[in-house]
Amino acid sequence: MADEKKKPPYIPLPVGEEAAGQAPGRGRLTGKRILIVGGGQRTVDAETDPVGNGRAMSLLFAREGAQVAVADMDTASANTTADQIASEGGKAFVLTADISDPDQVAAMVTQASGAMGGLDGIVLNVGIGAGMGLDGSTPELWDQVLDVNLRGPMLTCRAALPLMEEGGAILFISSVASMKPGSRLPSYDASKAALAGLMRHVALEAERKAIRANIVAPGLIDTPLGRLSTQGRPSRARTNIPGGRQGTGWEVAYAALFLMSGEASYINGQVLAVDAGLSTIR
Repeated sequence: MADEKKKPPYIPLPVGEEAAGQAPGRGRLTGKRILIVGGGQRTVDAETDPVGNGRAMSLLFAREGAQVAVADMDTASANTTADQIASEGGKAFVLTADISDPDQVAAMVTQASGAMGGLDGIVLNVGIGAGMGLDGSTPELWDQVLDVNLRGPMLTCRAALPLMEEGGAILFISSVASMKPGSRLPSYDASKAALAGLMRHVALEAERKAIRANIVAPGLIDTPLGRLSTQGRPSRARTNIPGGRQGTGWEVAYAALFLMSGEASYINGQVLAVDAGLSTIR
């Protein structure tokens, strides 16, 4: 009886080739031209940092045959992503932009389309958080978060839709914080929840060009930004996650790849949680 009590309540989720970023490309985005906004990543500990969602998507999409425009406000980080793509034989362009600045957003979209000779897809992987609890949510911090997390994606879609090719795809990266109040940051939770409304409207307007719009909502993912969040809120690391581990940036990237590819041609206006069931069975 004592030995049985020591057994884990579940079998931990395996980490296969895809989850580890080691699977070969299969040509699922051959010929596509995709702008990834937030394609760099935060550096917390350069020696031990895992891959972030934006970099994983950029690398994976290039492996799958796409040209990738890597946009980020951190030029050095975007360059690192592009260099890794080039080292694997892929093609990438680097753009520097602050998504909270309307003029920079418009220039980013135009430059991406010009560099790649067109635009088939956009991934909006942006998000900041500030203001712990309602007491810490000043009007200034609230506006700052929504300018990046919600207004920036709106401005990008407004600028990009006229330039995008028919049959393209737009993907918003949200969070399970849009479904349950886990971050303790009201502005972050609210902005990520509001992305669903924006996504559905973008899907409606884009329908005339057969452009699909969807959301990937990651749960607890082991990324540099995730580790930084854990430093500020240690309880994050103790969350009872189904499957017994945090996800990887590659697992988010593969969900994004599916929704950006022709395999998801009949999926539109939807939210896909990549969280091992955290939002539904915990």
